[in-house]
Amino acid sequence: MDLKEYFNHKNIKGNAQSFIAEKTAQTLLSFCEQESEFAQAIEQSGKSFQDCLDYVIKGMVKSGSTGSLSDCDAYNRAVRFYFPGAVVHHRFELDLIGNAKESTPEAKSFDFMSLMDW
Repeated sequence: MDLKEYFNHKNIKGNAQSFIAEKTAQTLLSFCEQESEFAQAIEQSGKSFQDCLDYVIKGMVKSGSTGSLSDCDAYNRAVRFYFPGAVVHHRFELDLIGNAKESTPEAKSFDFMSLMDW
């Protein structure tokens, strides 16, 4: 299966789905490059990318919710659509110099999920 073709987001239906399709496709393709088992799960799922996006959007508006969906939530939901139980670890790195290519004493790494409890 050609995963780039699978994640083609040109014909996605639904405004919200269309809005998140491109970045979600890029992120899932990146995960496929990192984990061949994840790519295999997608290939063997029998599910479409449209189905994935519909799942990500489903339930987005909950009681008391603003109706928004963070990128992190979207990627977590998309990954679990294909691979239930999988966890996406989100990390941000603060680069005070603005040009650090890799971790240096000037770059500080934060686990994004730890910031969710503000």
